[in-house]
Amino acid sequence: REWTMKTSIVFLLCISVFPGFSQGRVVGEDETGFAECNVFFPGQVPPEGFTEPFHVKICQQYNKEPRFATLYSTKDKIPLYSAFKYTKPAQNEEENWLVEPQIDDPENDLHEMMHEADIVGTVANLGANQALISDYVGSGYERGLLNPSLLNEEDFQMATYTLTNAVPLSPSLSKSWHRDIGKVVEQALVPHCSKKDHLYLLAGAIPSSVQVKGKVSVPETLWLAACCDAPEGWSLGLVKKTNDENSLADLTVGELEKQLLAGVRLFKGNCGEDSKSQEKTEAILQAVSQIRSGEQAGTSDNEEAKDSGLVRKVAGIIATPFIKLLELLIYVFVELVKFVFYFLWLVIKRVGGTVLDGVYSLWNGLVSYLKAISMVLISIPYDVGRVIVNIVMGFLEIVQDVASLTYRILRIPVGFVLHLAAFPYHSICAIPSVLKDMATGIGGTFSLVIDATAALLHGFYYVAGHIVKRFVPKVSSDD
Repeated sequence: REWTMKTSIVFLLCISVFPGFSQGRVVGEDETGFAECNVFFPGQVPPEGFTEPFHVKICQQYNKEPRFATLYSTKDKIPLYSAFKYTKPAQNEEENWLVEPQIDDPENDLHEMMHEADIVGTVANLGANQALISDYVGSGYERGLLNPSLLNEEDFQMATYTLTNAVPLSPSLSKSWHRDIGKVVEQALVPHCSKKDHLYLLAGAIPSSVQVKGKVSVPETLWLAACCDAPEGWSLGLVKKTNDENSLADLTVGELEKQLLAGVRLFKGNCGEDSKSQEKTEAILQAVSQIRSGEQAGTSDNEEAKDSGLVRKVAGIIATPFIKLLELLIYVFVELVKFVFYFLWLVIKRVGGTVLDGVYSLWNGLVSYLKAISMVLISIPYDVGRVIVNIVMGFLEIVQDVASLTYRILRIPVGFVLHLAAFPYHSICAIPSVLKDMATGIGGTFSLVIDATAALLHGFYYVAGHIVKRFVPKVSSDD
């Protein structure tokens, strides 16, 4: 969180300090084509056939608006093509070179193009997959724009000055390429496209085996493909060999595609190449031929001026070592200044980080202290209430014990008194019952005596009768 906050501060400072700050976005694999920048292709369909894993799609943006699209080669460290539309050129031209952080470090949090000096030390492997300003310093090559700034209005023009839109060109070749492209677009292509916003342009480069400082490939061929996607559509291709500054050959888009990678299709449906008007095509080619012949006339005039400039060439040869030495001193000075600023930035970052850590620790301690005090203050009423409840409950238990003890003490005499008081009642009430029982007993005794006497007499009678019957002689009935 701390590092993200610091990076955001640096990013905001860059926006405020550099008004030409541009934005770009490396398009992910899960997005179709060039995302928002698909509008720079006919039918919003990008060229097909560029499928190498080191081909990176970039949607070049400025002020959060898409300005043009670039297919970049991380192997050759140059763009393979930039797709754009013609806009009204700006009068003033200001260089403000940028780099794309995500090409070298896809995991960083920087999603916009930034000045190289602002991201040194914050982007991992900076320069591993793209060219840097230091790759051009002292190399004899200029940063030649594929999408020329001279064909763009101000906001679009500022977005073209990114190293992902530049290829190494000699100063004279860079000048002739931009001059030829500017004249061809403005004098031959724009006038013959009925809808100016339907003129799509692709400017590209074919890498060679020659490399600047063993890193950035020098193009062997520069090319331009134009498509007017209007009711009367047409397309055109132009090629310039880098070994011949005055060359400018026109050809069909199909012929241009054969000079590129196998299977490449630049425009959807060949952009009306099969049904284009012969008259319109001849008019465009005639305009291109006039531009080319004008350049050749200018070249012959330059030949006549070469002799007069011989002294200047000799002077230039003599002055070249001093100029190179001056460039080297300037480069060393710039690098030294960059190192000093970077060192100061590290010191500020360390000191700021320490201060922030201390403030953060102090804040955590204060929060913990306040939290502990709050918990204690909150627990005091709870503890007091619990003590009061315990006191009341203890008092109630004491009252209960006293009542129980009093009941047990008083139960013995009270029971005795109650029994004693109830004795007369029970005694008097028992007299009738006793008398009844006595009468019943006496009556039973007399009845028993009478019954016993009767039984005794009956026994004697029975014995006497039995004796009489046994010992007295029988007499007749008459007797």
